[in-house]
Amino acid sequence: MVTLSNFKFLIVALATLGSVAAASDSSEDLKTIEIAAADGSAKATFIPFGATLTSFWVKDKNGELRDVLLGFDDTSLYKSDNKGHPYFGPIVGRYANRIRNGTFTIPQSKNASGPGKKYYVPHTEGNNTLHGGKVGYDRRDYSYRVLHNSPSSVTFSMIDPAGTEGFPGQVNTTVIYALHAKATFAMTIIAKASEDTPIMLSGHHYWNLEAYKESEDLNNHHVQIQSSNYVVTNPQLIPNGQLASVEGNPMDFRTAKSLGRSIPGTALAAYCGADCVGFDNCWVFDDVSSSERTKPVFSAWSTNSGIKFDLYTNQRALQIYSCNGIYNATNPIPRKKSHGGPDKNYVKHSCLVVEAEDIIDGINNPEFGVNQIYGPDRPDRWHGIYKFSTVDVMKINSSDF
Repeated sequence: MVTLSNFKFLIVALATLGSVAAASDSSEDLKTIEIAAADGSAKATFIPFGATLTSFWVKDKNGELRDVLLGFDDTSLYKSDNKGHPYFGPIVGRYANRIRNGTFTIPQSKNASGPGKKYYVPHTEGNNTLHGGKVGYDRRDYSYRVLHNSPSSVTFSMIDPAGTEGFPGQVNTTVIYALHAKATFAMTIIAKASEDTPIMLSGHHYWNLEAYKESEDLNNHHVQIQSSNYVVTNPQLIPNGQLASVEGNPMDFRTAKSLGRSIPGTALAAYCGADCVGFDNCWVFDDVSSSERTKPVFSAWSTNSGIKFDLYTNQRALQIYSCNGIYNATNPIPRKKSHGGPDKNYVKHSCLVVEAEDIIDGINNPEFGVNQIYGPDRPDRWHGIYKFSTVDVMKINSSDF
């Protein structure tokens, strides 16, 4: 059984066993790499550009494989903005999510007010920075290794030079993906910095657990989150340093309920920002200190396909985005063939992004009590295990409808 505690030993093994190495250059960065679980329970494809997951196939309740991950069939679109910049499936960093005003100090201070040296990252979303600047980790070339005797795993690596996007220090990042028996998807990211610098990494994966076969909404997607509090943000989704209770509002997923049917209730409070209906929020796990969790912190399943996954992670928080802005009428994103495309498009509220990460913009909110500055003696280690399974019947409380 793969657990968070024994996964770190797997990381060492993957990094040291003999492998086939290929440096990603202009001819390699869109090369498709496939891995599969030895028992045939799941398979996945990747490209080195952004260390991007491009498909994820898992069995539904009838034993048929479905690709439950959104993306592009035309892999060149991962490198351009021809269909926008949705961050389909890559690693995001050097600092995931948003940085208020694109500024921070080392050591951390409230809204970069000091003391400490002040740094500037390019603005990419109004006056703020999203996912690491103009050329974040999702738009970098990674080298990769596939083990000779283990086509069930792939390792990506990338060097982020000091000063890139305004961040101090060089960061060497390793990303390891592995598929194990019983559709267990294990993922780790290790980032080592040459000097003190903020680091917050995550995978940015869009899921539809029906593969668009039964519906184009999330009404039959049910979610449970082990969280009693979420991060309060302004209309630009920038935290103010406060947490709020989920009690009595649409943010409460402590008891499983329909994600899609919860979306209309967000309209009044605009949880996902100005003039937005849906979710684009950060939940803080009730158990924020444990890296050896024995229970999932997040679960999602479709009552149509029967596909379910449980997430185990060492991260403190989880960002959920309900694809509120994925559809652009003048430049829609075509679905993959595995999702009924390309004549059909991805539409809003038809998918969910699940980002396990630290508390967002913690570098500008010391009151969160998290240290997001890493250096030579303190590498950042991100772990996540996604355990896929199937369910035939789930008892959903009638209040969810």
